[in-house]
Amino acid sequence: MAVGAAVLFGAMAPFGKVLLGEVEPQLLAGLLYLGAGIGLAAVHLGRAALGIRAPEAPLRPRDLPWLAAVILFGGVLGPFLLMLGLARTEASSGSLLLNLETLFTMGIAWLVFSENLDRRLLLGAVAILVGAAILSWGGRGVDVDTGPVLIAAACLAWGIDNNLTRKLSSADPVLTAMIKGLAAGTVNAGLAMLGGATIPAAGIVGASAMVGFLGIGISLVVFVLALRHLGTARTSAYFSLAPFIGAVLALGLLHENVTLDLVLAGLLMGFGLWLHLAERHYHEHQHEAFEHEHSHRHDIHHRHPHDGPASEPHSHWHRHAPLRHTHPHYPDLHHRHGHG
Repeated sequence: MAVGAAVLFGAMAPFGKVLLGEVEPQLLAGLLYLGAGIGLAAVHLGRAALGIRAPEAPLRPRDLPWLAAVILFGGVLGPFLLMLGLARTEASSGSLLLNLETLFTMGIAWLVFSENLDRRLLLGAVAILVGAAILSWGGRGVDVDTGPVLIAAACLAWGIDNNLTRKLSSADPVLTAMIKGLAAGTVNAGLAMLGGATIPAAGIVGASAMVGFLGIGISLVVFVLALRHLGTARTSAYFSLAPFIGAVLALGLLHENVTLDLVLAGLLMGFGLWLHLAERHYHEHQHEAFEHEHSHRHDIHHRHPHDGPASEPHSHWHRHAPLRHTHPHYPDLHHRHGHG
């Protein structure tokens, strides 16, 4: 799911580059987010109209502060700071600096939320990140100026966004991504229109919305599902593959050339991906008693009774009794313990 999110998001870059010839950058950001929100709203309403019951936990009032923070940092501050920064620096430097998002995300997950990061995972993440940096650098330096500082601030905002989104990963990801898309799209499109941007032709608007639905909407849904099962640091490391995927797709779509940078980045990212896929985190651990709500099957962590028959998977509020056992695991919803 994490790699799938990276594929969809990475594919958005070459298609977005084509659309930028027709749409002002901030307005395009708004149209992409609105496409994501409207498309997911259609999925949500269509699901209800057809009587298809989602096995996901709904958003609850306690989730609203986290959702508001996710929209603020990820949907409003991140794109706004990026636009300000890109206006003050070269595109090559800006692309390189965008890789700071992964560092900020992993650093916050490790230092603030105590996710375990062993040397194998760190080496894999560094390999993926260096590959992304080589791919987006183009041989130019990065000037320490207002533009790069603003882009770094945007990456910090998205790093905070990724970690806060983890707090919502037990709820229905379609609802979470839908609300974020509608709110962020409205703000970005509104700011662009206030700045004098003009609405393009209907065909361009439709194409932008479709790219946004797949590259932001569906990508965010599977990204949230990956957060649920892998934790923030690992999901972010996999998601760092997006620049490489976008560059490979650009070879066919934009007829760009195969370069040494692309080959080297692919080797580094492939090595990092292998290190992550081969990870086996295994130790005896203690589950304290706690209660929560999320989509689940009756596995080794869910052995609670039901009043009647329950479909698999299903969602309801349930209590976990204290449990001590050993098995391979990631820092998912049930394994958020630190390590000495």
